[in-house]
Parts: sequence; structure tokens; C-alpha cells
Amino acid sequence: MLDTPPRRFRLLKIFTTAVAALTSACKTEPPAPPAPPPPPAPDASGITGPIPASKGSARSSSAATPRDYRQDGATHLYGLNAERIYKGRMPPQLYAVGVLNIEIDRVGRITRLDWLRAPRHAPEVIAEIERTVRQAAPFPAPSRLGKVVYTDTWLWHKSGKFQLDTLTEGQD
Repeated sequence: MLDTPPRRFRLLKIFTTAVAALTSACKTEPPAPPAPPPPPAPDASGITGPIPASKGSARSSSAATPRDYRQDGATHLYGLNAERIYKGRMPPQLYAVGVLNIEIDRVGRITRLDWLRAPRHAPEVIAEIERTVRQAAPFPAPSRLGKVVYTDTWLWHKSGKFQLDTLTEGQD
């Protein structure tokens, strides 16, 4: 009798084993992870870039600050210059870097360009950036701001392609 455990321990062991077996038998498979949401439907009009209109940009910006508007301005420039955007990370040595203030009125017209840091060693780049910005007018109308002055940095590759700091893919 000394070799066998007391009756209550045997009953506890049987009960514990039964509960464990019952619990594992009742488990169901975890639910499948939810399917990823479908990609957003394309705009029914098929227009993906800037939308010029006679009095200004038909697209408006709901940006509340110049920093927020900078994203809209950069997207607008990229939409009009897709073939000129440098794809991938920029190399460590750039041909030119320029910092430009762009003033936009309430309907998206450019009223002033001011260089904060002009790439003076590359006057052809200065002229090309100014031409690119002016040809992109009208910009999205800053509906919440009335008018806006925003700043962006132009990263210029020797090939003539560029990235804006706002949308850059980085630099090696």
C-alpha cells in the first residue's frame, strides 16, 4: 500500500488528464487571417495627374500648412515630369542641389520663385528647374490657405533627372 499514491492524488491526476484531453479536443483551428483589402479603385475619369483648368488648377489642396502643401506640390510636379524623375536611390555625389521657395496664389498660379540655395556652379540647372516649375502651373489651389509659399529641395543627377526631397527615395 505504500507504493501506490493516495486515492485523492490518483483522482486528481485522472481529473487533470481528463480536463486536458477535453480542452484539447474542444479547440478549433484559429480563424484564417483576414484577406488583404482590395487596392483602391482607380478614379472613374481615368485622370491620374494634375488637372489643368482655364483659371487655375481644377485640383485643389486641402493642406492646412505650407509643409502639408509641399506634398501636393511635389506630387503635382512628379505627375507632369514622370519621365524625368530619377528612379531609385540617388547616388552619393549629385550634380546639383537647389532649395527653392515657390509662392502659389489662391487659384494655383505661381506668383514668385525665390532661391534659398541656388546651384550657382550649374546655371543650366537653375534655368531648367525654374522652367519646369513655371510649366507645371497651375498648381493645386491651396483652398484652405488662400495662398502659400512652400520650400522644396531639388536633387539633380548629372543625367538631367531629378528627385524632390519631399518624395525622394533616398541617397546612397
